[in-house]
Amino acid sequence: MSQSLAGKVAVVTGASKGIGAAIAEHLAADGAAVVVNYASNAKSADAVVERITAAGGKAKAVKADVSDPAQIQALFAAAKEAFGRVDILVNNAGIYEFAPLEAITVDHFDKQFRLNVLGLLLTIQEAVKHIGPEGGSIVNISSIVGPMPVAMGSVYSATKAAVDAITVSLSLELGPKKIRVNSLNPGMVETEGLHAGGIAESQFRRQIEQTTPLGRIAQPADIAKAAVFMASDASGWVTGQSLVLSGGQRQ
Repeated sequence: MSQSLAGKVAVVTGASKGIGAAIAEHLAADGAAVVVNYASNAKSADAVVERITAAGGKAKAVKADVSDPAQIQALFAAAKEAFGRVDILVNNAGIYEFAPLEAITVDHFDKQFRLNVLGLLLTIQEAVKHIGPEGGSIVNISSIVGPMPVAMGSVYSATKAAVDAITVSLSLELGPKKIRVNSLNPGMVETEGLHAGGIAESQFRRQIEQTTPLGRIAQPADIAKAAVFMASDASGWVTGQSLVLSGGQRQ
């Protein structure tokens, strides 16, 4: 087993399930100590920590709403207290709602932009205070709907396009601090949310699979492996990039 992240400490937001949980587990398997952030589901976050520690890794669950600056500060304080440093931030926390134009409301807009965009910015802002002079890596989990927007997803697609723009802008700003900033743009991923939303067995899923060269939707591990690459020195010359992870799907 590779230990390319040995000695590193990673904070993964929204890591109690789905893509975030897979990223936390893969980072830990590669040697990082991982802070498993969650907003409400302590049981699921504790289960992720238990799987990591059972496999010989290091992890700690920390509750924080990353749209709240005070809770973000507490999250990183807990990371430093538990593991002494921060080297990697994976911004995975996010929400999505789809609505046609006539159904868009101020609340629909505000809650998605507050978490997906402002929360991401504020989390990076705090992380940079803790990453040492040797630098680090920030990985923003965006979406294929940023570069390839979808109908009835105008607000959600806009938040993810914003994440990709932020990624480029901050890569320029943070490069002198040796902090790399990249984003991952997954297509459809088989997560708990996909099943809860009734999409996992839908005609929409079958349509995606039929138009995807690799013939399936992603599993969380597919995204997690790319996150490990972006977090590690293997991608040490990569910054300001948005990597589409869609099995070749191009809408």
